[in-house]
Amino acid sequence: MRTRITLSCTECKQRNYNTTKEKKNHPDRMETKKYCPFCKRHTLHRESK
Repeated sequence: MRTRITLSCTECKQRNYNTTKEKKNHPDRMETKKYCPFCKRHTLHRESK
């Protein structure tokens, strides 16, 4: 079953993106580089609670 997660910027701590992931296949926290509209550049986004 896919669970909903929120991705937050590591620099400004804003929660920018909502997505889903399969917990069985990826049990650890997800990290990806995405565009942050508050920082106005691409930054690392991590899964938050």
